[in-house]
Amino acid sequence: MAVRRLAEIQPESFAFTADNVAWAEKEIAKYPEGRQASAVIALLWRAQEQEGWVSEPAIRAVAEMLDMPRIRVLEIATFYTMFQLEPVGSIAHIQVCGTTPCWLRGADDLKAVCRSRISAAQHRLSDDGAFSWEEVECLGACVNAPMIQIGADTYEDLTSETFGKLIDDLAAGRAVQPGPQVDRQFSAPVGGPTSLTEDPTVPVEAPEPEPQGAEAPEPEPKSAALPPEPESATSATEDTGPGGVEKPADEAATAEGRSGEAQGSLFSSETSSSTPDRDRTTAGDAAAAGTDDVVSPAGALNDAADARAHTSRPPGERARDSGVPQQGRHGR
Repeated sequence: MAVRRLAEIQPESFAFTADNVAWAEKEIAKYPEGRQASAVIALLWRAQEQEGWVSEPAIRAVAEMLDMPRIRVLEIATFYTMFQLEPVGSIAHIQVCGTTPCWLRGADDLKAVCRSRISAAQHRLSDDGAFSWEEVECLGACVNAPMIQIGADTYEDLTSETFGKLIDDLAAGRAVQPGPQVDRQFSAPVGGPTSLTEDPTVPVEAPEPEPQGAEAPEPEPKSAALPPEPESATSATEDTGPGGVEKPADEAATAEGRSGEAQGSLFSSETSSSTPDRDRTTAGDAAAAGTDDVVSPAGALNDAADARAHTSRPPGERARDSGVPQQGRHGR
């Protein structure tokens, strides 16, 4: 922060007005005995509002009212930038915001107007003593950048043209309107509202009721289309080989025949095991026919099982069972 010093030219004295003295006494009475120094900022601000700036005699007067060392009051006055330590314009002291949003939106143009219309340097009075200006940090209306502040009022959405007109109006004593200098309300969109544009005081008309006539027939419910049945895995795999390759027609037929034989054998086995009287009936039929070859379904299954077991054994075991002499390992 730059060093802040008191102005070289100072008035001879300072005194609060009678109204400000009464106000100051009430302000000091808010604090307990021995804590009157807590009112120092409030009293310095009231002195600036009265004179336009804080002079060295004003600092001495505040120190005496609060029973404070004068150097302590000087420290506070030079620390806070809200206190003006040099004379300001009799009509307006203009504070121009130069922080990033205002700078991007044209704060340099406003400072150029101040240099040409008021003074080339900051904190200097204009030729007629009516205006002064300075650059300050963010003033808190970034949506309405660029902006300036005069006293407690802000003027926003300025251009070099509208800012020049504002200075002319102030110099001529014409009334000026604080806030946005364009067609917007506070920080609302430029050009007016974009939503909730209806007048809330106007009642909303209710919709007209539909004419009561013959009731329309209800549409017949449409039957939901059944999805196609998926092909069974068995049918999909019967005609295809490994890897999804389609089998030839004769192989497919042969496989189907084998499957049928296996199912028939399984059915015969289940039937023979569950109905023992069927073997006796078959044997009686054979005797009546005068034949000795009686083969029951159960016997046929047993013979088939023995044949499969015989062929699945090693050749040596099959030879021993058949009575054929075996040769040695070397053919002897």
